[in-house]
Amino acid sequence: MTANLKDKILYPWGHDRRFNAYSNYLRNIYGARIQKVSIDAGFTCPNRDGTKGTGGCTYCNNDAFNPSYCTPEKSINQQIGEGIKFHKWRYSRAVSYLAYFQAYSNTYAPLEKLRELFHEALSYPGVVGLIIGTRPDCIDKEKLDFLKEISEKYYLVVEYGIESCYNKTLKRINRGHTFEEAVNAVKTTDELGINTGAHFIFGLPGETKEEMLAETEIISRLPLKTVKFHQLQIIKGTAIEEEFRKNPNTFHSFSWDEYLEFFIKFLERLNPAFIVERFTGEAPPGFLTKNMWGKKRTDQIVNLIEKRLEELDTWQGKLYNPPLPKPLSI
Repeated sequence: MTANLKDKILYPWGHDRRFNAYSNYLRNIYGARIQKVSIDAGFTCPNRDGTKGTGGCTYCNNDAFNPSYCTPEKSINQQIGEGIKFHKWRYSRAVSYLAYFQAYSNTYAPLEKLRELFHEALSYPGVVGLIIGTRPDCIDKEKLDFLKEISEKYYLVVEYGIESCYNKTLKRINRGHTFEEAVNAVKTTDELGINTGAHFIFGLPGETKEEMLAETEIISRLPLKTVKFHQLQIIKGTAIEEEFRKNPNTFHSFSWDEYLEFFIKFLERLNPAFIVERFTGEAPPGFLTKNMWGKKRTDQIVNLIEKRLEELDTWQGKLYNPPLPKPLSI
């Protein structure tokens, strides 16, 4: 198999891209483009309100990734409506939408409040499902039973911020939970038949590149449907910015070329059943303490990674154990 045969190769996930792409997955379900619309419903976190700690995760500044239309002063319906308008100019082919409860921990409220917010989003015309970003320690049986009811009628993903497989790192970045708690939340959610996602960050303080690469084996054993990855970005005004200034040598700051090669190696070892939503993160340049990658945008980065996969004639799961079945020529 050579790179110039790409258009004639069908991978086990059912299309010819060299990774199990989220956009293709949704298109296979709905037959058209589906667009996420972010929502800030005014939640907080147990490591912000004093329940477990204060100050939040050391790297966190939600303003760095919240779209301008997202503000909890607006109703859910208003945010969805403005979000659809916001995306129309770029994603005009989108025919349906997923309401993405993104900011902070979106199950950190009484069940009746969650019912009100989630049903309001699902009642908006064109919304076909929910993505709920939350923490492993903000879920319980009662809430999961409710989410199972939603999943039986709508598309639903519960997306857990795990960030690292190493407890030493989770403690250092003030996550307020352990990796074991994350594993339990993922397994409990999956056992109810709910689509389960997870988010991880590369370059957290104290972790070597070898430790990050070793996470593939750990992550690949989890019962996940979707995964997101991104490089650590040092955001202005965060606690990690101050730590970075004082101890830069304890951080592995990836250059773009280095990250490209690292991520290819990571992807080769990743469970091919996982649907990959994101390779990298993108914060507005004004929020960044240091911009290592210039003006590269997310869509450009995806193209560069796919090009490199072709050059190396490799793909997601090629080195996964158990090995991925060979792609089929069609």
